[in-house]
Amino acid sequence: MRTKILLISVLLAAFVSCCGGPSQSVSSEDFIRIEGQDLIAPDGSKFFIKGTNLGNWLNPEGYMFGFSKTNSARMIDQMFCEMVGPDFTAEFWKMFKDNYITRKDIEFIASTGANTIRLPFHYKLFTDEDYMGLSSAQDGFERVDSVITWCRNNGLYVILDMHDAPGGQTGDNIDDSYGYPWLLESEKSQQLFCDIWKKIAAYYKDEPVILGYDLINEPIAPYFENMDELNEKLEPLHKRVTAAIREVDQNHIIMLGAPQWNGNFKPFKDWSYDDKLMWTCHRYGGDPIRPAIMNFIEFRDSTDMPMYMGEIGHNTDEWQETFCKTMEEANIGYTFWPYKKIRNSCFSGIVPPENWDKVVEFSEAPRSTFFEIRAARPDQEIARKTMLDFIEASRFENCIPQEGYIKSLRMK
Repeated sequence: MRTKILLISVLLAAFVSCCGGPSQSVSSEDFIRIEGQDLIAPDGSKFFIKGTNLGNWLNPEGYMFGFSKTNSARMIDQMFCEMVGPDFTAEFWKMFKDNYITRKDIEFIASTGANTIRLPFHYKLFTDEDYMGLSSAQDGFERVDSVITWCRNNGLYVILDMHDAPGGQTGDNIDDSYGYPWLLESEKSQQLFCDIWKKIAAYYKDEPVILGYDLINEPIAPYFENMDELNEKLEPLHKRVTAAIREVDQNHIIMLGAPQWNGNFKPFKDWSYDDKLMWTCHRYGGDPIRPAIMNFIEFRDSTDMPMYMGEIGHNTDEWQETFCKTMEEANIGYTFWPYKKIRNSCFSGIVPPENWDKVVEFSEAPRSTFFEIRAARPDQEIARKTMLDFIEASRFENCIPQEGYIKSLRMK
C-alpha cells in the first residue's frame, strides 16, 4: 500500500494535466530504473510487476470473440465486411474501441492490486494504413493517451507492446501477418518498424507512467525450416531499433523478447549496447514449479538483468496461484493474458449476446468464393444488431469479474 500511495503522489506531482500526452516537467529520477536484476521505483523501493494485458482491444484476436478459423485482425475485419458491409464494420470498430476498454476497466484492474498494464497494439495505429475502420489519421496516440491518463490516476504503470509489427514478426495469427515473419527479411518493414518506435518514443519520452517499451511480441514462430537463420537476424534488429529510440528517448527501459514464443534466449549474445535493457519471456502451461522457468532464470542470472513474464495464463486457478508463487520466489514479475475476452479465463468475462452463435457460424463457414459468402451470410438486421449487442456486452458494467482467476494471481 505504501508503494502504491507513493507512486500515485509521484505521478500526480509530475502530471498536473489530465488530458494525456507527455509532461515536460520530469527528470530521470521519476522513471522506473534498473539495478542488476531488479526494477526500482522512483521512491527507491523494489518494484515487482504484477498485472494484466489489454489484449484484443487494439489488436483483435479471433479466439477472444469466440472465433477459430477467423483468427487475425485482418481476417476478422474481412469477415465482418463480408457479413455486414465495410461502412457498418468501420462504425463497429469505432464503437468497439470506445467501449471495450474504458476508465472503469482501468479502475477495476487497479482495485485488484495490479500495478502494471501491458498494452498490446498494432503498428498500423501509428500509420495511415487501413485499420479498424480508419484509412487515415489513425488514432493510436489518442487511444494510448487515454490509457496513460487512466493509469496515472489509478497508480498503474504501462508497458507498450508492439504486438503486430510491419511485415509480421511471428508468422502466425497473433501478429496479423501473412504466415511468415517477413519483418526479419524486409529492409522496408524494418525501417518502418524503427520509424514507428522512434515516433512513439519521441512522443512519450517524458512520460514516467510508461514503464518501458516491449519492442516486438513473440518473434519467429517455431514452424519454419530456416528458423535458426531468422533467429540470428533478431539481435541486430533489436540493436537497430534501440539506437533509433535512444536518439529521442534516454529515459525508458527497453524490453527484449526472444524467438519461439518469447521462450528461446539462446540466440542472444550481446546486451552491452544499452544500459536500460531487460528481458521479457512468455510461458503457457507446463509444470507450475520452478523447472518450468529454469531456463529463464539461468539466462537472467547469466546476464544479471531483470526478467519479466509478459504473458501467462489460460490455466486453472490452482495452477496459476502455484506458478505466481514460483515467479515471486524467482523474482520474475508478470502480466497475465488477457484482461477481457468472451466467457472466462480472464479478469473480466464477456457474456455472448443473443444470436452471437450466428456470427460465429459465419466466421467458420467456407467463404473462399462470392457464392459461398452469399450462401453463408446471416440476416442483415440480426447480424448488425448482434454486433452492436456484442459491444454493449463488452462494456465493463456488463462483464462478469472472474474472482477465482483474479485471486489466483496473488496481486493483493
